[in-house]
Amino acid sequence: MLGDASVGKTSLTIRYVSGNFVEDLRLTIGVDFYSKTINYKGHRIKLQIWDFGGEERFRFLLPQYCKGANGAFFLYDITNPASLSHLPDWSYIVREASGNIPIMLVGSKLDLKEYRTVPRDQGINAARRYNMASFVELSSKTGQNVERAFQVMSEILLDESKKQKEKMIL
Repeated sequence: MLGDASVGKTSLTIRYVSGNFVEDLRLTIGVDFYSKTINYKGHRIKLQIWDFGGEERFRFLLPQYCKGANGAFFLYDITNPASLSHLPDWSYIVREASGNIPIMLVGSKLDLKEYRTVPRDQGINAARRYNMASFVELSSKTGQNVERAFQVMSEILLDESKKQKEKMIL
């Protein structure tokens, strides 16, 4: 989970892992770790979710923790345009450390759409421009599209895994 402070990384992670929405969360200091085992299309998958603190002072940790990552979610807040403008910085760090792993662009806080300042089309265009694997808008508060985001990422990762196995067989 990547993105600026207060874009909803921890809320999304907790919502997905536990099914709950926690209103008042503390600031993530460094990195918090979560896991969830799912069954997806006949595969048992253990997802290890690393929730990075979004403040600039923790960014130095990111390259080390990204090594070996298979995929990433970059979150921005649909009510805060500055949070999307930092996508190039975050994706550069991840790709330098981890190669061309799939990164999903996630517009968060969809339950606050009456305060939206980042149009959906702007998110879609950013996803295309920065070669994101997928794009979704969601709400951790209501649960809208939370499961779907992780299903899409699981599918992308399974496809990548199959491609790697096929390369090894050749």
